[in-house]
Amino acid sequence: MNPERTTIDKWSGAAPFWEKHREIIRQMFAPVTQALMEDGLIHAGHLALDIATGPGEPALTIAGRVGPEGKVIGIDPVPEMVEAARRAAERGGFRNTQFEVALADQLPFPADTFDAVVSRFGVMFFPSPLDGVREMLRVLKPGRKIALAVWDTADRNPFFHTVSRVMERYFDSPPPVPDAPEAFRFANPGKLRDVLSEAGAMTISERLLQFAIQAPVSVEDFWSLRLEISEQLREKAATLSRQQLAEVRRAALDAFSEYRVDGGMSFPSQVLIVSGTKP
Repeated sequence: MNPERTTIDKWSGAAPFWEKHREIIRQMFAPVTQALMEDGLIHAGHLALDIATGPGEPALTIAGRVGPEGKVIGIDPVPEMVEAARRAAERGGFRNTQFEVALADQLPFPADTFDAVVSRFGVMFFPSPLDGVREMLRVLKPGRKIALAVWDTADRNPFFHTVSRVMERYFDSPPPVPDAPEAFRFANPGKLRDVLSEAGAMTISERLLQFAIQAPVSVEDFWSLRLEISEQLREKAATLSRQQLAEVRRAALDAFSEYRVDGGMSFPSQVLIVSGTKP
């Protein structure tokens, strides 16, 4: 099967869970969304593009920033994600948003259209990040900015490693193929910056965003959320016996307890924000 098709199919399976936990996920990654709006220089009245929008974030938050005189278009290759985004926009009464099924490297927009282009945790999964960034620059107006968020290393993000380290007791986890589409593809400083440079962006910047992933849920509910939104974790869990899964759950809850705070969970996190300007 085409690798891109395989990736889309996996995210299709995760879409109902991302919609189910949509509001909590919005809160968890709100600092990243804020950083993208800041580095993308998004203001009232702008036309912005959100690539790999998933169930509508950060597009809907950006819609509040651009206001009724502006507009946000969110695209995603997964139809189920786009449908979820449309439902969220309708529930929220948004009139300045539009969501479409589209690929990052084949954007269905004319050149020089957008005031800003952003992507939160999307570029890591592009079949060709270089082609995707070139398309972002093509549809961006001259002098405007793209801003991309990617994860720093797994060991600096316990949101990931608290569960993965428990799962590793039951599964062999070979290192990922170099440059394979996965969450930490651009964790090495400078790697994504180089892609922007090769694509033709100017005045490129890269900064480390340190923040807390905060979720107003119990340890038990966070376990359910974490397992459900990760296709990889759900696939592994499905192969475990009932006893093994119970053991994994107990170990994960014990690991999560370190990050319990009043009102929920809080995980220290690190993300790279990489931005560039279209000449």
